[in-house]
Amino acid sequence: MTALWVAVALVVAGFAGWPVTALVFKLARTIDDKADAAKAAEEARAAEEDPSADVTVDDPSPASPGPRGGTVPVAGADPVPGAGPAHDAAGGAGNQAVDSELTAPPGRPASNAAAAGPAAPSQRILRGGAIIGVLERLGVCLAILTGQPVAIAYIVAIKGLGRFAELKETPVAAERFIIGTLTSMLWAAGTAAAVKVLFLH
Repeated sequence: MTALWVAVALVVAGFAGWPVTALVFKLARTIDDKADAAKAAEEARAAEEDPSADVTVDDPSPASPGPRGGTVPVAGADPVPGAGPAHDAAGGAGNQAVDSELTAPPGRPASNAAAAGPAAPSQRILRGGAIIGVLERLGVCLAILTGQPVAIAYIVAIKGLGRFAELKETPVAAERFIIGTLTSMLWAAGTAAAVKVLFLH
């Protein structure tokens, strides 16, 4: 009978802990999103009340002064009446202005822009977290059921050393690591303690 309750404790601690951890992650993201939204609203309100933020911008004229006193057509503007072939070469094709560089009209990429290639796959943060979490919860549960809580320190040390390089390279993952580890360990410890007190005394 004791082996049955130990097996139940291991299954509940190891495999039912993942939905609990995912729920805590979702709650943490919700809290962060609300905090970010409140901060953005506060910054927008401060910008509206700031008198230095009230800046008016004049509409651009069809032609702007050139580098040597002439006029250079602005991108998207109508051609200057009476302009000859030189003007057509400078601003004709697609109404691009030539002033030491080509300026592409709105909605059209520049001629010297790099071709848009396929997006690089985003690197997953804390890969293998689900498997590591199951093993961690199983280890914590076994440590408590066998009366060896000091083994939890070894589990935490092994996990921390294994993640050290990744956490150092991506500081954003540190918060996720702490939330996941604490949630996982608390769930496993609580499950093991409950089974030990209720069924294995």
